[in-house]
Amino acid sequence: MRIAMVTDSYHPTKDGVVTSIDITRNALEKKGHRVFIVAPDPGKEHRAEGVIYIKSIKFRSYEGYFIPIMPSTALRKLDRLGVDVIHVHGIAVMAVRGIVYRRQLRVPAVLTFHTMVGDVVKYYMPVKMDVATAEKWIWKYIGFVLKRMDAVIVPSPSIGEELKTLASPKRIVCIPTGTDVKRFHPGIDGSGFRKKYGLDGKVVASVGRLSFEKNIDVVIRAMKEVDAALLIVGDGPARSSLEEIVKELGMEKKVVFTGYIDNSQVGEAYAASDMLVSASRFETQGLSVLEAMACGIPVACCDARAFHDVIQDGVNGFLFQGEEDCADAIRRCLDASGEVRRNSLDTALRNSESLAADRLVALYRELIAGGGE
Repeated sequence: MRIAMVTDSYHPTKDGVVTSIDITRNALEKKGHRVFIVAPDPGKEHRAEGVIYIKSIKFRSYEGYFIPIMPSTALRKLDRLGVDVIHVHGIAVMAVRGIVYRRQLRVPAVLTFHTMVGDVVKYYMPVKMDVATAEKWIWKYIGFVLKRMDAVIVPSPSIGEELKTLASPKRIVCIPTGTDVKRFHPGIDGSGFRKKYGLDGKVVASVGRLSFEKNIDVVIRAMKEVDAALLIVGDGPARSSLEEIVKELGMEKKVVFTGYIDNSQVGEAYAASDMLVSASRFETQGLSVLEAMACGIPVACCDARAFHDVIQDGVNGFLFQGEEDCADAIRRCLDASGEVRRNSLDTALRNSESLAADRLVALYRELIAGGGE
């Protein structure tokens, strides 16, 4: 099968969408399928082989992102490649191109809904506008896009329920992004990572892009009350603000910022830690949480959206409502029993990338058999 993955976000950008695309692409290619990426051009120095690039400009409101501009030869290239299905990742400008490709190539199109854009608009609006008004127009646009897809893929049931209410797509299918359980597993040695960053004693990890909507500030404040170090892995627009909070609280000796690390080291970061914490209410899935669980370390998460679907408090992880009980959840997680850890690992194994790819291929085949427009 020949699959075109159309996305606004791709390398060198580092975020959950890019991670999801990499995982899905690798799993599909292992099963013998061909995957072609169509993405905005980040510049000659960042181009990768086998990607169809579209001329773009930098998105000033959000560092590391690019906006594609017209015209493009991508449609002709996809036609020559004989793609069987279009798979759009995200709902920004490239999603509209996905609609065009679907219609012109007469093949089915699916869209994976990765981001609750309405939650982040207040942080990254390129023009001044009332937040409520901006959210209203964003959801109108999202509804326009989703209704023109043959199926909308959501990574968790709670996101599917929200979309039914806010956007009313034709069809919603829940297929979480799989976890690479061969790359993330309990056998990884984290001792070298601990030595490199001077980590002693108990370590609580936060892994992912440092953006405002992730509520990492909540974790930092909660950690002031916890006898453990905080390891913050990743980088992004909120880093300077988070570093300032650490300084204001006098926690410089307790908090370690690694910045971006190579993907090959992420498993070591989990293995070097005693647990993972996320205070984000924004996640549609939370890939880092499942990766940590696959490495056999327990997790504490905000009781919202995708985390609510995945975590059973005290069974395979721990949940908290907000800043006021975050510290308590972290302490409970650090003291987690062997049973909680085993249940956590079992949850990750049930969500392997291979099983997710099988479900995705089954959906593609069903839609292809039905015929595109």
